[in-house]
Amino acid sequence: MRRAVPFLLLFLSCVKPETPAPPPRPNILLVTLDTTRADAIGPYTPTFNALAARGLQFRYAYATVPQTLPSHASMFTGLYPAGHGVHENARPLDEKHPLIAERLKAAGYRTAAFISAFALAKRFGIARGFEVYDEAFGNGNAERPAKETTDRALAWLAGTSEQPLFLWVHYYDPHYPYTPPEPFRAQHAKQPYLGEVASMDEQMGRLIAAFEKKGAAAIIVLADHGEGLGDHGEQQHGNLLYQATMHVPLVIAGPGVAAGSNDEAVTTRRVFHTILDWAGIDATNSLRTRASEVVMGEAMKPFLDYGWQPQVMAVEGKTKTILAGRTEVYDVVADPGETRDLATKTDLSRPVRAALRDYPLPSEQAATSEELDDEGRRKLASLGYVASTVKPVVRADAPRPADMTSLYPILDRAALLFVAEQYEEAIPLLQQILASDRTNLDSALRLATAHSSLGHETEALEAFRRAEAIAPDSIDVRTYLALHLARGKDWQRSVPMLEQIVAQTPNKVPALEALALVRERQGRLDDAIALRQKLYSLRTPSAPELIAMGSLAMRTGQTALAIDFFERARAAQGNAFRNDLELGVLLLAAGRLVEARDALDRVPASHPGYSMALFKRAQVSVLLREPDAEARIAAARARADDVTRGLIANERLFQK
Repeated sequence: MRRAVPFLLLFLSCVKPETPAPPPRPNILLVTLDTTRADAIGPYTPTFNALAARGLQFRYAYATVPQTLPSHASMFTGLYPAGHGVHENARPLDEKHPLIAERLKAAGYRTAAFISAFALAKRFGIARGFEVYDEAFGNGNAERPAKETTDRALAWLAGTSEQPLFLWVHYYDPHYPYTPPEPFRAQHAKQPYLGEVASMDEQMGRLIAAFEKKGAAAIIVLADHGEGLGDHGEQQHGNLLYQATMHVPLVIAGPGVAAGSNDEAVTTRRVFHTILDWAGIDATNSLRTRASEVVMGEAMKPFLDYGWQPQVMAVEGKTKTILAGRTEVYDVVADPGETRDLATKTDLSRPVRAALRDYPLPSEQAATSEELDDEGRRKLASLGYVASTVKPVVRADAPRPADMTSLYPILDRAALLFVAEQYEEAIPLLQQILASDRTNLDSALRLATAHSSLGHETEALEAFRRAEAIAPDSIDVRTYLALHLARGKDWQRSVPMLEQIVAQTPNKVPALEALALVRERQGRLDDAIALRQKLYSLRTPSAPELIAMGSLAMRTGQTALAIDFFERARAAQGNAFRNDLELGVLLLAAGRLVEARDALDRVPASHPGYSMALFKRAQVSVLLREPDAEARIAAARARADDVTRGLIANERLFQK
């Protein structure tokens, strides 16, 4: 019996223990709170507080930029704006940058997003990788309240059974103007901004409770940026780099996260790495592990729009440095309001100096917002966002954005009025801006365009001369001057200018629009169509533009192209579509008889071309061998007008 023992031990030594199966990947919820300051978290945010109590709260988290789209682009790429190239709203994200949803979808996650504002619309490139991207604001609105977004997200959750899930929900409520629903409006009557935050927090509670019922959950909640509320002279956000707009709340809770708080400076771009970590893809740079770093941030809107000093910040520990024409240094722990500049008393570390020195500024080729259609510009403007479409004059003696705070309300108001085409009201504000900032090219061109749109020929030309003096070699000045000439009686003078501009910059949207219009006036319709096709490859056409393009193609006999544009317009307009007669005629010409029948049947009796619709419908009826064809011919004869009477009399189909 004792001889069997060694044999048994030998057998057991050859049996390898099974490797334990990796834990199931959690469902991941990302909630982004728009425009929420770090100090907006308080007793009125019980959902956030409860999550922080059982998760890890980062007390010094920093946005990468104080605007919605570029901040989210950093969360979804893991890059600073200098890396992904989106420095302000309405600048599209390049497809070369892989997004977090794409990574998770490829790894087997079901992906869905529910956003609350047009600033994050699919057209800006942020939606790649999401199977569901819900941006239905309804009735042409540019935003929706947290309750509506939550309702739609919960409806999606209720219909899911496959695991794992990646859900992103974006709340927009604390944006100006602050109009919280009751009871939060009454509870925060003196601080309606906090009422918006409290209302949003309540909806987030509904969301988290439903999400956690789906199984193991990993949750990240953070703000994309804060709100000035008057700190350092900034009422809203986007222009400065102080704590009010850059210091944001951030908490994570889920597998591998012990409850507590972290006082290190961290950047919100690490959300990307943290989600990859939870999904089992890559743990590098995750917020679940400590990693001391110099945290960077930027605010390039004043630089991009007005040519003012570019702004970059670097945070190391409790020390925050802002470089914008000159250096400012603050101890953000001892002095959270940044009231005591320590620049003359502080020796910056080598990593901070290197980070500020080496941070790339936006290039001359930085994407602009000029490819937006008018509807897109109006939607952004309704949210308080108006980006310049011209390249500013950059100069060494440019003002510091922090020294120009008195102009921000005027700049914002003038831009909103301009986009709304309220030019009479915009003109005195633009003149006021130029009195304080004489080389502001954006305002100079808007002033010229406002006068041009109102038919003020002398004032417009004077404003264009002023713009030329600011930027003698600017293609933007030449473009807008050409647009001015193209809309007037001397439109032929614009032709060589527009041809040269389009040859030099083939993707310049305003020049393409103007040259297409000029080609129509010249009778060069095929060229006009080609230009518009190029234009609509750069930006999404509006429904009226689709209809105009369909009509143009119809005039040139390009039946298939005309049908395509009319059908796209009908898909966009739904029941508001009023061009079924044209569509029916085209479909008949193409031999698509059933579709032609349906289109012509939609033409109402009140339509000015109803006689033609009856005539064409009778033709279709005969070709389809419908039993009521004779009755339709009779109806066409009864309602004939001067145009259709002869057509009916000579129609062979009706003579059989």
